[in-house]
Amino acid sequence: MKQLFDAAFEIVKLLPPSRVEAISNQIMTLSSSDDKKSILMLVNSANAKKVIHKLIDAWHLTKLSGESIGLILKSASNSREKTLAEQNIELVITGPSTPFISTRRTEQVLLDLINNAQKELFLVSFVTYHWAPIIEALENAVSRDVQVNILLEASKADGGTLDNDTSKTLRELVPQAHIYQWTSLTNQFQGGKVHAKIAVADATNAFVTSANLTGHAMEKNFEAGLLVNGGEIPSDLSSHMQGLINLKIITKHKAKNKN
Repeated sequence: MKQLFDAAFEIVKLLPPSRVEAISNQIMTLSSSDDKKSILMLVNSANAKKVIHKLIDAWHLTKLSGESIGLILKSASNSREKTLAEQNIELVITGPSTPFISTRRTEQVLLDLINNAQKELFLVSFVTYHWAPIIEALENAVSRDVQVNILLEASKADGGTLDNDTSKTLRELVPQAHIYQWTSLTNQFQGGKVHAKIAVADATNAFVTSANLTGHAMEKNFEAGLLVNGGEIPSDLSSHMQGLINLKIITKHKAKNKN
């Protein structure tokens, strides 16, 4: 049966839903796998004919009726359509462009994600420097009662690896934001850094990128990432970050008293 399911998956991955529907309907009228011709007539390309042959060969090894095979194909097609509808992945690139693909820039995607957040936003970056558009978007988010959580690498004075506290300006400009640090490192992670660059909004949209929250990353560097809308990845990332908070693996930044 695995061979049959694999062949069905190849068909729905290669062909548009309307063509898969036509093939399924035709198969459902057949009594056996011997009548290949009427199925193969529904496709033109060599690749399509190849995957149809795989399905027919797999069907031949079973005692299933044409109706059963057609239903398997319809089910596979429906599942793929739902998966694609539930999760969309977009390539995001900042830096040199080419005429071969069209992508959105890092800053555009990050601002959209922040501006569209309704309940919760979690950002992770190694460093951050004052970048006005991002600061303004974060200020607008907290004014909408969005809980803004930000994990940054700590300064050496706070147990991290940075010479300076790059979160200082952020804390002054967006005081309602919850700034977290990873400073209680177990022996396994001694010397480790917050090197991830992540943005998650409402557990439904996630942006995983190479870009830090800096002006150079937004405008000058060659950066690349993936925006994931829907599906399990944003929810899993959100749950992971919340778990780090609950387990006190990351903790809220406490400003040093100058006195």
